[in-house]
Amino acid sequence: MTMRKKTGARKSPKKIPRARQSKYVLRLYISRSTTKCRIAVENIERVCEEHLKGRYDLEVIDIQDQAGLARDEQIVAVPTLIKRLPAPLQRLVGDMSDLDRVLLGLDLRLRTT
Repeated sequence: MTMRKKTGARKSPKKIPRARQSKYVLRLYISRSTTKCRIAVENIERVCEEHLKGRYDLEVIDIQDQAGLARDEQIVAVPTLIKRLPAPLQRLVGDMSDLDRVLLGLDLRLRTT
């Protein structure tokens, strides 16, 4: 019995981009009185659990309770998600239902040109 050696390029493990290894610090500004905001909370929590499990801090801030904080952050529309870390800072506005846009905004998906 002869042993056969496999030929071909050996695949080296792909490096995970630094952003994909980092801890994410996220703030979602909402108004509890809107359906769109409730949907945004559900959507971003699902995205975080599926793509950032164990690597994120998500703070949900109701602008009716924290008007000063919303003013300091210059929130002009809700829901607004702010990705503080990893840099660069990003802002996403809307109900977070467009998964590709959310992943791109969180730097979890590469831009294609």
